[in-house]
Amino acid sequence: MVIDTAGLTFNFGNQAVVKSVSLQVPEGSIYGFLGPNGAGKTTTIKLLLNLLQVQQGSIHIFGKELKSNRLEILSQIGSLIEQPAIYLHLTGKENLLNRALLLQISEKRVDDMLNLVHLTDAAHKKAGQYSLGMKQRLGIALALLSDPKLLILDEPTNGLDPNGIIEIRELLIKLIKEHQKTVFISSHLLAEIERMATHVGIINHGELLFQGSIKELESMNKPLIQIETDNTADAANYLSRNNVIVSDVTEQHIYLPYTSKQQMGEINTMLNQMGYVVYSINKQQQDLEKLFLAITQTA
Repeated sequence: MVIDTAGLTFNFGNQAVVKSVSLQVPEGSIYGFLGPNGAGKTTTIKLLLNLLQVQQGSIHIFGKELKSNRLEILSQIGSLIEQPAIYLHLTGKENLLNRALLLQISEKRVDDMLNLVHLTDAAHKKAGQYSLGMKQRLGIALALLSDPKLLILDEPTNGLDPNGIIEIRELLIKLIKEHQKTVFISSHLLAEIERMATHVGIINHGELLFQGSIKELESMNKPLIQIETDNTADAANYLSRNNVIVSDVTEQHIYLPYTSKQQMGEINTMLNQMGYVVYSINKQQQDLEKLFLAITQTA
């Protein structure tokens, strides 16, 4: 595990912000750290970066305890927390050269990073004239300049238009495939994380409610049968009286747990035989957003 925390707890005064969080982030993964705004994501990230002191629990990064190996560990982490720290009066390249000078890194590395984040054509343009998406990409280039093993990003797609979101997503996937990085990315947008993450942790009110691979999350996402008839309420009551489990009834649809195609055929036949007109009957995968809401709202 690149990141391994145990019982991580942090309070602001009497308010518990992070409650016994145990993260496990595998090497080479894009780990999506998901939760509503105010769930404890940024505080957790600041603990991982030693910007806040651990009050209770432990943090191991690259297999080493953070506090006693702080400089060694942090030298191998690149991060982008909230807004990128860029000088708006300097060009994109000058921003990178300024950081490279501090880190004693060659100009070639600067050019490589501009190319990686697709800013070569805008290298000599003032950063203050960059779009929000370009600023975020410049921030990621700054974070990658020292060639870190781990990249930690806090809401990097926040406020971006669809094109900006796609650019960031493609860049992060490329980092994993071609540059052997591990990426830890916080977000409140499950649909976006679903498109790029390999692993997910869901946090709310400071508690880690789910942790596992995207496939494990999807396996919790049970399919449903959606039925549209000429009399929704009557048909739903008829099915219930005949020992058919009804999950939900809306104004236009009846929802049942899906088990097989044969079951769908039998339900269709039952309704037809009782004189109900079935306009449509189909298998529907529950939206992962609804699953996310169900997990966070039951906390």
